[in-house]
Formats: sequence, structure tokens, C-alpha cells
Amino acid sequence: MYNRWLHFYCVVLAVCTLFLVVAGASVTSNDAGLSVPDWPLSYGKLMPDEMKGGIFYEHGHRMVATTVGFLTIILAVWMWKTEERGWMRKLGWIALGAVIVQGVLGGMTVLFLLPKPVSISHACLAQLFFTLTVCFALFTSAGWKRGPEVVEDTGSPPLRSLAVLAALTVFAQLALGAAYRHGALGLVPHVVGAIIVAGVVLIVAMFALQQFPQHRPMRRAALAMLLITMVQVLAGIAAYMSRIYTSDSIQPLPVMVAFTVLHVALGAVTLASSVVFAIQVVRNARPPLAERISAVSVAS
Repeated sequence: MYNRWLHFYCVVLAVCTLFLVVAGASVTSNDAGLSVPDWPLSYGKLMPDEMKGGIFYEHGHRMVATTVGFLTIILAVWMWKTEERGWMRKLGWIALGAVIVQGVLGGMTVLFLLPKPVSISHACLAQLFFTLTVCFALFTSAGWKRGPEVVEDTGSPPLRSLAVLAALTVFAQLALGAAYRHGALGLVPHVVGAIIVAGVVLIVAMFALQQFPQHRPMRRAALAMLLITMVQVLAGIAAYMSRIYTSDSIQPLPVMVAFTVLHVALGAVTLASSVVFAIQVVRNARPPLAERISAVSVAS
């Protein structure tokens, strides 16, 4: 049964989580890490005396994270009480667990003075959690409730495999980007990864559009993934160029911060769009009937 208010709440949670990604990117882009040296309090208080400079970004990030955490608790309980689908109830608790782990990782970045593995894990988990909130919005939508529009995946290689590959490639690229931002890797792996991701997304999206041009869910998901990825590539170029042109500045300049934060936020949206595309393909594009019969025969 379609629950409009639950769907609306999931959309709100996804928007708030994207804002949390923006807040986190603002901390690193403004070199505001460790502006608040203690955790979970800020200078020994729930609210520091002054919210300015790096403290504004660091403590502001914590405030947004706390809000998202409370919203996730409400979502988990709501789905536990009202969701008929057992796997959705489990996903709600998984989301809550992810928020707790993310908070602990955030605290560890402060307590252990920004260790690279922890900082990278913190960034990657943020992207994954945002993707999960987008999936919640998808799974509670009216379109999802109407059921799949099954078609035969006759391509070689199968579109199902290509869609999953595209999502994994995007996540690997985000991990390279996080490693670059936190000083664990140079720029070259990230640039090479961007070229690979752009090529993979272009090929997979065009393959889907050519094979199933009339299938609305897959067509919309493919177009969204392709468009967002192209914009993300442009944002990455803009972020790099702004960093070069402002390299002589003592402090990060607004133009560089803006493009960098935009690039990070679009990275999260790119991952979410690739996962949504993979979900739509796996749900709607089934192996040919002959293959399914053969698989059942072998299994029996």
C-alpha cells in the first residue's frame, strides 16, 4: 500500500542528507578540520560560545549530522511500525546503524587528528548513506508500488551486469576522490578514474536507451545518470581550475570552495543515480525465458 507521507518523509531525509554532504565538504574545502578539537562536545559545550570561522563549519556540520541522525531514528521506527515489507524494515535498521557508525568515524577523525583511512571511510560512508536515503524514496514511491514492467534482457553482455558495473565504478571513483581530498593519493588516479567512469556511464546508458527506448523507468534512470555524470565531470574541471587560479591565496577563496563543494555533492548524486539505474534494470530487465528455464533445470 502506498504511504504518501512516508514517501514524502524519505524525500525530506534524502534532501537533508545531501545538505549534510555539502556541510561535510564545506569543512574540508575551508580547511576547517579540527577547528573544534574535542568530541562529542564542542569546546566542552553543546554549543560553542562563538560560531565563526572554522568553528562555524565544523560545529555546523555536527549540528546537521545530529539532525539527520534523529530523522533516521524516526524513519527506522516508522518503517518498523508500518512497513509490510520485511526487507524494508531491515533496511531502516541498517540505515540507523550506518548513521551510528558514521558518527563514530566522525568523532575518530577529531580524536585521532584526521587519520587518512578514517577520514576516507567517513567520506565514503556519507556517500553510501545518501544513496540509501534516495533508495528509500524510490522504494516508497507510487511508481515502485505499481510493480515492475518486465522485459527480456537479451543483450550481450547483459544490461543487468553492465548496470551493476557502472554503479561499482562510480563508487570506486568517489573513493579515489576522497583519497585525493584527504591527501592519501595524488590527482592522477582521480582524473584517470573520471575518464573511465564517464566512458562506462556513457556506454551503459546508451546501451539501455537503445535496447529499451520505450521502457519509462529504465529510460528515465539512464538519462538522469548520464546527465548528472556529465555535469559532475564539468564540475570537477571547474573545481580543479579554481584551485589552480587561487593557489597563491593564503586562505581558501569562495570560488574554489563553491566549486569543490558542488563537485563533492554532485558526486553523491552521481552515485545515487547509478544505483537507482542499476536497481531499475535488475528489477525490470530479466534474463531471456530460455535461460531462466535452463537455470531452473540445472538447479533441480
